[in-house]
Amino acid sequence: MKRSLIALALLTVGCSGKPAETAKKTEPAKLFKVDPATAGSITGTVAFTGKKPKQEKITVDEDRHCAEMNKAGLYDQAVVVNDNGTLANVFVYVKTGLEGKAFAPPAEAVTIDQKGCSFQPRVIGLQTGQYLNVTNSDPTTHSIHPVAQINREWNQAQEPGAEPLHRRFMTREVMIRVKCNIHSWMRAWIGAVEHPYFAVTGKDGSFELKNVPPGEYTVEAWHEKYGTQEMKVTVPPSGKQEAAFTFKGE
Repeated sequence: MKRSLIALALLTVGCSGKPAETAKKTEPAKLFKVDPATAGSITGTVAFTGKKPKQEKITVDEDRHCAEMNKAGLYDQAVVVNDNGTLANVFVYVKTGLEGKAFAPPAEAVTIDQKGCSFQPRVIGLQTGQYLNVTNSDPTTHSIHPVAQINREWNQAQEPGAEPLHRRFMTREVMIRVKCNIHSWMRAWIGAVEHPYFAVTGKDGSFELKNVPPGEYTVEAWHEKYGTQEMKVTVPPSGKQEAAFTFKGE
């Protein structure tokens, strides 16, 4: 009888959790609010020097739909040099300087489309926790396969007319290679960062990072063939800081 009473007492104490360590609740990170009165910006261009590489023609005859959609030919887009001597598809982002600041992911999603038997756009950026919409505009089946090293790797087939896929990357990763397991020539890249300060250069090779709080930062420019470059910048209150990168071809 005495042993039963002792066991009951121990069970009661254990359930109450008083002598045992209680599980600590994880508090959500407090979101950082940028002061619009003092926020600045980082702008610049990514130039290209050296011999402009010739774009190689891709053979797509293995899929009649791809061949029909690319009668004029499909060319590799690993290096796209603009008419003004700048480089497209360069991912530019703030690499350091925002430590300890948490930013809510945007409500709007980023879309990557499988169109003309290629991923469009070739390079995209998104914020961790932000949704990625994957669509298929082609009359043939594709299989999107982000080969993530830090985030979860996944592979999903998508038939013509299928509903968009919705996926997220929860951890910073620069960059995530994307391939199609059906069409070996299809390539894309995803840059996932934990803040909104990133951009991808387009037809004029320029970029702009808006609403940046004053401070000292490291800005990195990434290109799938030419690697990365870094630059230290200081954004003054309500000021604009320029950052120019140059990648050299062979």
